[in-house]
Amino acid sequence: MSETPRAVYIDGRLHPPEEATISVLDHGLLYGDGVFEGIRIYARRPFRLDAHLARLEASAHAIALLVPLDRAGLATAVRDTVRANRQADGYIRMVLTRGDGSLGLDPLSCHHPRLIIIVAEVSVYPPDHYVDGIRVITAATRQVPMASVDARIKSLNYLKNVLARLEAHEAGAAEALMLNHEGFVAECTADNVFVLSGGRLLTPPASEGALDGITRGVVRELAERAGLAFEERRLARYDLFVADECFLTGTGAEIVPVIALDGRTIGAGTPGPVTQRLAAELRELASREGEPLF
Repeated sequence: MSETPRAVYIDGRLHPPEEATISVLDHGLLYGDGVFEGIRIYARRPFRLDAHLARLEASAHAIALLVPLDRAGLATAVRDTVRANRQADGYIRMVLTRGDGSLGLDPLSCHHPRLIIIVAEVSVYPPDHYVDGIRVITAATRQVPMASVDARIKSLNYLKNVLARLEAHEAGAAEALMLNHEGFVAECTADNVFVLSGGRLLTPPASEGALDGITRGVVRELAERAGLAFEERRLARYDLFVADECFLTGTGAEIVPVIALDGRTIGAGTPGPVTQRLAAELRELASREGEPLF
């Protein structure tokens, strides 16, 4: 994200950014005890807002974290913050923490959950990455096993992803592929992974350690609408090496083509036609879905 927001929502109030502060005793800061959502704004429209709010509620419920507002209240808070920032195209970050507590781990010391909403511009990858494609490396850092923390919980604990992204930077790559504890593909540091192989669009299921991404679901809709076979399937690095096309999906990233993994060219070594078509269809859908907020 770039540029300073005009107003930040914290617990029912909008604050100038220089006054948007939280306590050092917030357990989201101290222990990563919380969940979050990232939502894109297209043409003054928050895209798939209800789906994001449903996932926020599910993530919170999974960690026994109280959501301080109902679905309608959350939606109103988001819309009011977007309007206050006059952000026509950009990114919304919703953060829900367990709130202030003691310096110990005990979540029962936290009595009031904290909701934060930030609206700003977003640029996950430079424009040329969408035209030319990106190179990805396989990270040594693995995804946490589902028996520890379910990947469907979009929690504030992103240290493994940060470490994997550092590996990508050190290798001169744009992204890092994260494998699960069995060595199968989970996801990249911030995006879901897709391959096109034999006319079928394949992506790992959440049970392999992949976030059940909102954009991932939209791509499934677009593929099925176009008559393109879609399948959730366990994938190995081999499947990416031999794929006809490969791309990543995410709220911030949208659809970004992958042209190489670990120095090996994927497909023709250029963004594939299916990837390009889906990317264009995603942006077109997002720009017209819902009513403008201002």
